[in-house]
Amino acid sequence: MKKSVAIIGGGTAALFLAAFLDPALFAVTIYEKNKSLGRKFLVAGDGGFNLTHTEPLDALVTRYTPPDFLAAAIHFFDNQQFGKWLAEIGIPTFVGSSKRVYPVRGIKPIGVLNAVLAVLAAKGVQLRYQYPFTGWNAAGEPIFKGNEAVSADYYVFALGGGSWSVTGSDGHWLEAFRQQGIATRPFAPANCAYQVPWPAGLLAECEGQPLKNITITCAGQVQKGEAVLTQFGLEGNAIYGLSPQIQAQLDARQAATIYLDLKPTLSLPTILQRLAASNKKTTDTLRTDLRLSPTQLALLKHTLTKTDYLSATTLAARIKQLPLQVTGAAPLDEAISTSGGVALTAVSAAFALTELPHTYCIGEMLDWNAPTGGYLIQACASMAAFLAEHLKRQATEAEFQD
Repeated sequence: MKKSVAIIGGGTAALFLAAFLDPALFAVTIYEKNKSLGRKFLVAGDGGFNLTHTEPLDALVTRYTPPDFLAAAIHFFDNQQFGKWLAEIGIPTFVGSSKRVYPVRGIKPIGVLNAVLAVLAAKGVQLRYQYPFTGWNAAGEPIFKGNEAVSADYYVFALGGGSWSVTGSDGHWLEAFRQQGIATRPFAPANCAYQVPWPAGLLAECEGQPLKNITITCAGQVQKGEAVLTQFGLEGNAIYGLSPQIQAQLDARQAATIYLDLKPTLSLPTILQRLAASNKKTTDTLRTDLRLSPTQLALLKHTLTKTDYLSATTLAARIKQLPLQVTGAAPLDEAISTSGGVALTAVSAAFALTELPHTYCIGEMLDWNAPTGGYLIQACASMAAFLAEHLKRQATEAEFQD
């Protein structure tokens, strides 16, 4: 007899799990509070739909915080396997110049979602809409609005994080988990803009302009990419990937320090040599010999004193390591993703809740983090595949024992 699986939540991780579960072994039902599935999945595609990243596996695992939590799942279902599976369901992909993986031109996020939904339909997955989770009854069964309880052999929660509430990912489930005695952590914004108190006059010259091909360092972690100067501060992939380090410093002392390397392709001695050897004005040397952009020039001029700007030694040092103070993060709901949620101490290596039997959590509702660039979706797919295999073993062993 098939085992019943109730998946609570209809986001990315939930859809992948339903797609990976064997219909010969499981009768699967998804309970979603919205009128449709995958709403945040669609939003994720608005700014460039990164499905995964082609980094070597050992490097890929290190992109996650903490890296050991997801290592087994990602090794079980890695980026190459994910790409192969996407091709099998009719979503061919290509690798961009940044080594990120995208659907081929012409396939939009809704096309990817529909391909996954077609897999669910072919496997007979049942869908229940407008089922908002509210807690558990005395028997440990999930209950929904109106106190309707659901009984199943296995329960899998995939309720998402605490941002983009317009998609249904509002984190309201956190209190119900606390009341159930499950260890949780408050949500915190990740992959978001960070507040920087800019010097007066800087934004008049370069608001909205990017700092391209830079690296940013925080607490020893280095992130390469691009960041845009805004009224609020900095946003972009060069700073998103440092969310765990920045947030830790903000939590500890309400401020964080980041260091910008405006010319990571040149060493400090090389920069110093070019500055010292030039007979041109400092600004002309920076523009022509070092090829700094107008935004980089403006940033240096507004953050250094005139004396330091005209000192080759100090200027070279600041080009390689320009300190900026971060005083806050964007509001939670504006973050691309969130940390916090169910504490990792509350689940086993197979994502099973220790406080509730036959109950699992996957996806962003767990307290892990990753930068943008395909890492978030890859993690959801890997967790789903790993759990699907675990449940298969559980069901097979139970059938053998019966």
